[in-house]
Order: sequence, then C-alpha cells, then structure tokens
Amino acid sequence: MDPIFFAPSRQFTASEIASLTGAQLADASKAGVMVTRIAAAGQGGPGSLIFVEGKRNAALLHEVEAAAILCAPDIAERAPAAAAVLVSPRPQQAFATIGRLLFPEASIPGSVTGETGISARAAVSPSATIEDEAIIEAGAVIGDGAVIGRGTVIAPNAVIGKQCRIGRNCFVGSGASVQYALVGDRVVIHGGARIGQDGFGFVGGAKGPERIPQIGRVIIQDDVEIGANTTVDRGALTDTIIGEATKIDNLVQIAHNVKIGRGCIIAGHCGLSGSCVLGDFVMLGGSVGLADHITIGSGAQIAAGSGLMDDVPPGARWAGLPAVPIRDHFRQVSVIRALVKNRKGTDK
Repeated sequence: MDPIFFAPSRQFTASEIASLTGAQLADASKAGVMVTRIAAAGQGGPGSLIFVEGKRNAALLHEVEAAAILCAPDIAERAPAAAAVLVSPRPQQAFATIGRLLFPEASIPGSVTGETGISARAAVSPSATIEDEAIIEAGAVIGDGAVIGRGTVIAPNAVIGKQCRIGRNCFVGSGASVQYALVGDRVVIHGGARIGQDGFGFVGGAKGPERIPQIGRVIIQDDVEIGANTTVDRGALTDTIIGEATKIDNLVQIAHNVKIGRGCIIAGHCGLSGSCVLGDFVMLGGSVGLADHITIGSGAQIAAGSGLMDDVPPGARWAGLPAVPIRDHFRQVSVIRALVKNRKGTDK
C-alpha cells in the first residue's frame, strides 16, 4: 500500500471494529488493540487488519503477523494468540466495511484537481442547472438544460449532454461522456465510459446497411457503478435501463434496449446484445456473451467465458459455449476428455 495515494483517515480499536461490523471479539483484553491499515492475509504487518475466510485458507493463520484478524467461527481457534481475533460469519464483508471507513477516498472517487464549485476552465451552458456543492472540474462540458445534483463531481474533460439529469452525490470520471440519459443518485461512472451513444441499429438497403434512428434513452437507477471504458447504448424506441445497485465492470458493452435488474454483477469484457433482459441479482462472469433478445431469470449465474444462445431460468447456473446448465456442461467436458484419452491410446 502506497501512503502517497491512500492515507488512512483515522485509527480503529478492535472493539470499535467489532461494534461497526457486528463481529465478536474473542478476547476482551484485546479491545484496545489499534488498527491503522488493512492488508492481504499473506502480508499482514504491524497495525494491520486482515481477513481469512474458509477452511482452505486457514493455513494462512499460522504464520501471519497482524494487529487484528477477521475470520469465520470454524477457524477462529487457529488464529495466533497475539492478535485481536474478531469472529464473523462474513469476514470479507466486515473487512470491506472497515476498509471503506479507513480509506474513503479509495471507495468513492472524488475531485481530481481539488477544485470546488464550477471551474473557470469548464464549459457550462447558461441554461444548465448546477446545484450547490456540485463540482465541475477543468475541461468538463455541461450541455444545454442539463441538471447536475448536489455533491456530484464531474471530473476533468467529462461531457454531459443536453437535457441530461445527473443525480446527487454522483461521480462522472475523466473523459467520460453521458448523453440522452437520466442518472439517479450515488451513481459512479468511471473514466472513459460512454453512456447514451446510439445503438447498433441498421436495416439492409440497396446500397448497404441503413441506419435506424435510435430515439430512446438510458435510465440509470440509484447506486449503480459503471466501470472504465464501458459503453451503454441508448434505446432504439424504448429505453436501456440499468437497475438499482447493479455493478458493471470495465470494458463491458451494453447494447440498445437492454433491461438490467437490481443488484446484478457484470464482470469485465461481457457483451449484452440488443433487447436482452436480466432479472434481479444476476451474475455474469468475465467475457460472457449474450445473443440478442435473451432473458436471464433473477438470481441466475453464468460462468466466465460462456456464450448464451437461449433463455436462462431463474436461479440457474449455466456454463459453456454455447452455454448449457452447468451439470450438463461438465458432463460434456468429461465425455470429450474421455474421447481424447481413448484416441491417444489408439494412436500409440
């Protein structure tokens, strides 16, 4: 950890950590142990808080040096006696809670230049509405009739198009562009993201593909996070919608008319073709690809690298290319391995 970039906001005692996370302090005499930093379990160090989760990682406890350790009940007894042991059924979640408090700037992006208010070097339309405590940094462009909510940061060289609405306590990163979009509160759009460009809509013509006008919007609900260089196309005739608290990684493509539910997780390099629908709490691993008009039911999980050609029922787990229910996928892999092994035997 480099203190040049991220310095801890304060120190925490073991008892404070227990109170903030609901963890149980195993030894009350360790209540005053001070935590000044967080670290990986394999590194630790003086003043550090680490977490260890799962029996397969329990071996890390034997040699670790740390001020305090968050761990699950089934491995707590293996923790070194010198550390303050904080027992939690979800140690990683508790660790993240303390990490956000120790390093708030690493959790919520802030001003790049340190400016406050509207920079003299920003281009803000006279018809735009900028609420108090919003920050518009140097080089940012705010279009006609746009509204920027209180506490929102528009970073250098970001562009907010005409009539867009950006809610309160949002962040739009450097070089990002937002157009034809309505954005809720506490939304994070990282640098280089492109929100609201026209979708890939064409119809065959005598001289080649002819463009279909894309007149829909992008609706981004509260607490969404959109990664760097991710693209979200506006709808053609209906809206592209990203549901509340959904988290989208870097380098993801969301095509026109896609509807994404609440609390979804979409990892990097995924591609969602036009008019796909994701229910609530869907999880897509890295590089998952969806054919157009596919529906994925709530709670479904799709393994990394999968290619979906068919609808997925709620709660299902699918994998493969083309993707199938995960048990079927592993059966297919097993059969192929057996065939290859037998073929090698006959080639001798």
